[in-house]
Amino acid sequence: MGRGAVGSRLLEILGINEVRKEFLTMVVEKELAVEAIKGISKDMEFHKPNHGIAFSYSVSEFIGSKNMIDENSFVGEAEKSMYCAIYVIVDKGKAEDVIEAAKKAGSKGGTIINARGGGAHEARKLFSIEVEPEKEVVIMLIKKDIKDNVIEFIRNHLKIDEPGKGILFVVDVNEVYGLHEG
Repeated sequence: MGRGAVGSRLLEILGINEVRKEFLTMVVEKELAVEAIKGISKDMEFHKPNHGIAFSYSVSEFIGSKNMIDENSFVGEAEKSMYCAIYVIVDKGKAEDVIEAAKKAGSKGGTIINARGGGAHEARKLFSIEVEPEKEVVIMLIKKDIKDNVIEFIRNHLKIDEPGKGILFVVDVNEVYGLHEG
């Protein structure tokens, strides 16, 4: 589960600018992915505004499936697309700052997913109880022509390059359904 953070001033005023979202990730063979994303987009009516977004990207390696026939069927380079997905992992409570910085650079919004840290250095003890810090993952689909600007605004605003301030990575997407510009 996550929440959407759309950039509408009217929705902000009404206090309904955060919408609950479900986020689904699947790893499937490329041919199946193309058919699945088209079918899901059609069934969920992503051609209509506010009905959801689907996107695909190539997986460089996949290990661990006993049913996998051809390892190379998952590997591929991103096709020509005008979008990329920016993932930003920050401490809980900082996701809104990521969205705010990205909007200043031209982003329309993003999806925020609750997560928790899992690194060896992440766990802290409090009264002899291990506590793992809560995290938030922000996922934004961005036009490639503003990608560098969005990244720079996030890096500067959140000081992402400093240790413990977060992680940012970018994935080229192959196809996008349901993203409405306007």
